[in-house]
Amino acid sequence: MTDEANTPSPSRRALLAAGGAGLALGAATGAGAVTAARTDDTAPVADTGAAVPFHGRHQAGIATAVQDRLHFAAFDVKTDDRAALIDLLKEWTEAAALLTAGRAVGEGAYGGIPEAPPDDTGEALGLKPSRLTLTFGVGPGLFDERFGLADRRPEALVDLPKFPGDNLDAARSGGDLCVQACADDPQVAVHAIRNLARIGFGKVAVRWSQLGFGKTSSTTPDAQTPRNMMGFKDGTRNIAGNDTSNLAKHVWVSEKDGPDWMAGGSYLVARRIRMNIETWDRTSLKEQEDIFGRTKGEGAPYGKRHERDEPELRAMPEAAHVRLAHPDRHGGAMMLRRGYSFTDGTDGLGRLDAGLFFLAYQRDVRDAFIPVQRALARRDVLNEYIQHVGSAVFAIPPGVADEGSWWGRELFTGKA
Repeated sequence: MTDEANTPSPSRRALLAAGGAGLALGAATGAGAVTAARTDDTAPVADTGAAVPFHGRHQAGIATAVQDRLHFAAFDVKTDDRAALIDLLKEWTEAAALLTAGRAVGEGAYGGIPEAPPDDTGEALGLKPSRLTLTFGVGPGLFDERFGLADRRPEALVDLPKFPGDNLDAARSGGDLCVQACADDPQVAVHAIRNLARIGFGKVAVRWSQLGFGKTSSTTPDAQTPRNMMGFKDGTRNIAGNDTSNLAKHVWVSEKDGPDWMAGGSYLVARRIRMNIETWDRTSLKEQEDIFGRTKGEGAPYGKRHERDEPELRAMPEAAHVRLAHPDRHGGAMMLRRGYSFTDGTDGLGRLDAGLFFLAYQRDVRDAFIPVQRALARRDVLNEYIQHVGSAVFAIPPGVADEGSWWGRELFTGKA
């Protein structure tokens, strides 16, 4: 095999200067000059304008302190050329390192060749990095015959089964690749996805995307627990970003899990969950609290006084959401959740198209999301007010170690 990892990609302006016609990303500023390696898995919380270092053992945007805004995009790969896909992943990685540092991609949004489109679309000019993180993943469709990766598909990257009550829209499900952009400024997140899609034009196409606001889970226990669109606190028992023990046990893929290229990575389940807001808003407070098994004000589990008190499951209704989803009901299985609320206009019948964009990272979906969702889909009374309408699962590779590496390098080359 040739050393594809060390093959440089020419800049777009270099191609233009040579008479070529391409959209390759310019490389005026090396990623190493603007980012540093992370020494832990948490991001600054106090300064919402800060930059989160891009390089590290794990990808940022998983255990990182959850930002306020999301733009998530799933892509279909349109090329059958393995080398072209690798070049794109290198370009994306270089761009991601610049974007997360608050820098424009390539040679910027202005000041270049007047006859050529600028390298950066420009809508983030003057904005702070806003703790932007970009998290990359690969879906099951990438492991077909096109790229010679069939034998490298992880056993844990399973196709999710159809759960009772699912009403999945194929146009909002699946994808060969994904990029999760989280930031404290929505324009920064949208700018990042827009520029990655622009760089990938002709090689990839956006299959579906989702904007999110009002984080519904937190990885920082000392922060106030956010609320979902139903008005209840969400993520009280979420895995903390500095809880190295539970991260190692429930989130990060270990070397013994296999395959080698996934060590230090994770698996992501994304579900678009529509909420029947209008029906919920006509439901009594007592019934709402019975459905969740927590009080709406304090967020305390039934029979307790404070939000973070250990739940007494027997004090809750048998079909309460918290009771059915509790780790004790699933052999201790836990997931790190990074969900966001969404509102996407109306459904054409005068009702809000609103709900939860559920994002959960785990070491193995077969031991976490699948058994938990099976139990919830069968018995959870919350199902009367929600419906899963979009779904995807992705393998999230380990982090980009330094400026010499790139997203997915271990998968394509087998090199650490």
